[in-house]
Amino acid sequence: MSDFAHRLPIDQIRDGARMDLTADEGERAAVAVRLGLLGLDRFEAHVTLRREGRTVDCAGRIKAQLQQSCIASGEPVPAAIDEAFAIRFVPPPVVDGAEPEIELGAADLDTVIHDGQAIDLGEAVADSLALALDPYPRGPKADEALKAAGVLSEAEAGPFAALAKLKGGSGGE
Repeated sequence: MSDFAHRLPIDQIRDGARMDLTADEGERAAVAVRLGLLGLDRFEAHVTLRREGRTVDCAGRIKAQLQQSCIASGEPVPAAIDEAFAIRFVPPPVVDGAEPEIELGAADLDTVIHDGQAIDLGEAVADSLALALDPYPRGPKADEALKAAGVLSEAEAGPFAALAKLKGGSGGE
């Protein structure tokens, strides 16, 4: 079961249909747990659907208010997401009854294979939110926490930092 299920039967999707999806409190909590968020206060998507046969293209915007955990200090880092997305849902390929091997190219990265009957728009939108998150959120105390852990700053670890250490520790040249 999806954290944010909005399953749409393909035969009922009208070309050009517009949809607004808004996660309720339980859905937001489930998506927050799945994505490792400290909180998800708002999560919605505004989508336009285009259908051609069994293929459905959707494009829209995701809007979210959330808190991530700082990678260094663990403190909450608030974030606002307002990002466009586009997803193509395609039917499963059929190759003489055998499971086909599928290779995706760069243009196919936002392609989801559906079950032939329906698409799960909510699940795809939740996956798009995951892709929109900052992979390395940093709070105001991040530099302090990193320094305390012995992590060097970029200036300290620059390309000549190791050479300077070697020169300084060579014993009197």
